[in-house]
Amino acid sequence: MSAKLSPKERRQGRVRRALRLRAQGRPRLSVHRSHKNIYAQVIDDDKGVTLAAASSLDPDLRGKLKTGGDTNAGSEVGKLIAERAKKAGVSDVVFDRGGYIYHGRVKALADAAREGGLNF
Repeated sequence: MSAKLSPKERRQGRVRRALRLRAQGRPRLSVHRSHKNIYAQVIDDDKGVTLAAASSLDPDLRGKLKTGGDTNAGSEVGKLIAERAKKAGVSDVVFDRGGYIYHGRVKALADAAREGGLNF
C-alpha cells in the first residue's frame, strides 16, 4: 500500500521529473526555504553526492545578514553557492526550485547564482 503524498511532495516530484529529462548529466542546484532560513545544494544525482552547499546559517553569512528569511539572504546564499560550485569545478547546473514558486527569495538566489557564474 502506497502512502498518499502531500501536495508539496507532488509538486516536488513534478519539478524533479522534468529536471531529469532536461538535465543531460548536469548537476542540480536544489533550493529549500523555511520561514527563517534558505538553503542551497549542488547535487550530482548520478553519483548521489553533494558537490557544494550554502545556507543562511553559514558562519560566513551570519554577521552580514539581519535575518535569514528575506530576499537579501537569498541573494547572499546565491553568491556563496556560485562561488563554492565554481571551486568544485561546476559551472552548468539545472535549477530545482523544489516546488516553490519562482518568486522572492528563490528568485533572488537564482539571480545571484547566475551573476556569480553559474549557467542555468
